[in-house]
Amino acid sequence: MKEQSVNRDVLAKYLDAKLETARYRDYCPNGLQVEGRAEIKLILSGVTASLALLERAVELKADAVLVHHGYFWRGEDMRVVGQKQRRLKLLLENEISLFAYHLPLDMHAELGNNAQLAKQLEIKPISRFAEDDLGWLGKMSNSELKTVGDLAQHVERTLGRKPMLIGDPGQLIDQIAWCSGAAQNLFDQAIVAGASIYLSGEISEPTVHLARESGVAYLSCGHHATERYGVAALGAYLSQHFGCEHQFVDIDNPV
Repeated sequence: MKEQSVNRDVLAKYLDAKLETARYRDYCPNGLQVEGRAEIKLILSGVTASLALLERAVELKADAVLVHHGYFWRGEDMRVVGQKQRRLKLLLENEISLFAYHLPLDMHAELGNNAQLAKQLEIKPISRFAEDDLGWLGKMSNSELKTVGDLAQHVERTLGRKPMLIGDPGQLIDQIAWCSGAAQNLFDQAIVAGASIYLSGEISEPTVHLARESGVAYLSCGHHATERYGVAALGAYLSQHFGCEHQFVDIDNPV
């Protein structure tokens, strides 16, 4: 079978349309961040464009890297020095393109982090909450998971890491709110939306008190752990759509 490829600019245009990047006011540029060779046969996907992921891309002779966390974040040092220089040099010397999608990948209704996390955890999405519909609301589709403690154990088995639970493990689950990554700032809005438990990647000091005082449980499941599934699903989708090869590489991250 002949190896298929996709043109870099065709892919960039397709992804921008598929993920509706123009809809979002984001903290970084979404789309093609570093331009590599024109034809792409192998896409390597991962959560963050770390040096370890880029070195794996070089080893596998990937033509493009697709990530959720790319570069050029708002407020960061704009100089190309230190670790930023080493990462960019590796990409440029090896003509590897870097595609990065932050909020658009979080929010996509089918391939996004929240949608794919719900699929992994057997949650049926019902509606959205918060500004720009960043937060999701739903119900457990697995009838055996009845309590907050049941869900915490299910998360540990599914994501491969023990979540931090703030709340009563015996509390019955009704409506679940969730948002992957560092979305602890949506917790108060999840409470207003009627959630009995909120699930996210991180937790901060004030949200612990809010959980205790509100009676709404909080599950902190890991930023990386909650955002592994969207970029892997997107890469697999592109492989099927364009016929190019795709490989997801999970660089371990305990956070």
